[in-house]
Amino acid sequence: MSWTAADACILAANVLGWPAIHLAVSAWITRWPAERFEPQAPLYRGRRWEAEGRLYDKFFRVRSWKGMLPDGAALFRGGLRKSKLVRRDPADLERFARETCRGELVHWITLAFAPLFILWNPAWAIAVMMGYGILANLPCIVTQRYNRLRLARAAARGSAHSGR
Repeated sequence: MSWTAADACILAANVLGWPAIHLAVSAWITRWPAERFEPQAPLYRGRRWEAEGRLYDKFFRVRSWKGMLPDGAALFRGGLRKSKLVRRDPADLERFARETCRGELVHWITLAFAPLFILWNPAWAIAVMMGYGILANLPCIVTQRYNRLRLARAAARGSAHSGR
């Protein structure tokens, strides 16, 4: 099989497409004020079936691999690294929860670009590109939800203890 210029363009679009989309979406969403991310908004609030985040640990064992995921927040001015909580006061916990919403939205929007790859790829490459999009974004979405639901559970326990 010989390569044509069109094949090279398709390869370049596939190899560079996902990173370009992810960086562009991340840069855009990072500029939004934290107040736009409300953990109780319909997209972000916990669902009963998530069992306050326990579902993600039980079925996906998220605690065993979440530390291996990259954190792109350091790439952007004003980004908050989500890998470690520095302080555990209520203001920091709220900011961290909002940042998990931001991170989740970045990955949902990035994943929404997956159909774009249908425009220039043959069926087998569409499957590869869709698979990559899911594998690169779904673990991050799961981790953001897991962390936010754990934070909410811990905050509820803390307020219950302080209310005695």
